[in-house]
Amino acid sequence: MKVVMSCAGTGGHIYPAIAIADKIKAENPDAEIIFIGTKHGMENTLVPKAGYEVKGINASGFDRKNLLKNFKTVADIISGSAQAKRIIKDFAPDVVIGTGGYVTGVVIKNAAKAGIPCFIHEQNAVLGMANKLLEKYAKKVFISFEESRSALQFPEKAVMTGNPIRKEFLQLEPAACRKALVPGGETFVLAFGGSLGAEVLNKSVIKLIDELPEEGVKLYFVTGKRYYDEISAQLKDKAGMKNVTLVPYADNMPELILASDLVISRAGAIAVSEITASGRASVLIPSPNVTNNHQYHNAKAIADAGAAVLLEEKDMSAGFGELAQIVLDLAKDPEKRRTMEKCAGAVGRSNAVDIIYENLKD
Repeated sequence: MKVVMSCAGTGGHIYPAIAIADKIKAENPDAEIIFIGTKHGMENTLVPKAGYEVKGINASGFDRKNLLKNFKTVADIISGSAQAKRIIKDFAPDVVIGTGGYVTGVVIKNAAKAGIPCFIHEQNAVLGMANKLLEKYAKKVFISFEESRSALQFPEKAVMTGNPIRKEFLQLEPAACRKALVPGGETFVLAFGGSLGAEVLNKSVIKLIDELPEEGVKLYFVTGKRYYDEISAQLKDKAGMKNVTLVPYADNMPELILASDLVISRAGAIAVSEITASGRASVLIPSPNVTNNHQYHNAKAIADAGAAVLLEEKDMSAGFGELAQIVLDLAKDPEKRRTMEKCAGAVGRSNAVDIIYENLKD
């Protein structure tokens, strides 16, 4: 079996592709798998680290604010298409799977024209523009939220799978994670806003630190690399820091989420999927600065299921105290958290890669 995975840009596109590749390789040890991405994106670090070869092609997105930049985008589409066509012809895959990023469009389109079965995966509740354009080339469209189905031009192609999550979430034992990170048994709150961080979320967590009780609650605060130095200096002399672990980045996120009692996060599709698949209660603060406001729709789907509290930036005051009140109320109410955990477990999917793999064989 020869497979091309196409993804680029963010971990939200790359991690699902790696998870699918790992499943294929586990079921077919002799499978040959390559990735096609951009020449400079995160995929060039994450994919080789996972043990796969990645081939880079020219790709960039359209800039609605600076139209002059789109001349380069058009040139990238033309050259990237030729590069993708050459790679596909030389590798001769049996199947091509796209999980998002600018690069996916030319890869899927060229593979479909060559008669190769193509599949695409949509991580968010709101269908992305690229996948709207690509669904006609796909044999099946894997979706992660039922809300996506109604937006498809060919809804009969939709297969509800959920988001593929990193294998560590399935392999680690939550009790062992908790014993290692919270030996004192405190209520463990994890806060993170992505690898770079999120300013409003960070300011709200700083306000939470002001309100933390002296005992009983432990906070693990992942600031993001962009904000760490500033926040570290700001918190240096604050009271209550003995209960706070401050880090710029966490490469053990599966362990942290599985150990937590409550997660504070943005509402990117993969973060939401990892939190719910782990059966964790959460407070989700969607970024308003994303295409089609898709993080809001991701968060709302989970909040409507009773698994999370949805807190929008527009509803937050200049003092950023709303998050602190929500977290402290939940910290005092373990029964409410248990209910949210059950709801998270009900909507979370840990078998997405299994469903995807079975559908590749049809």
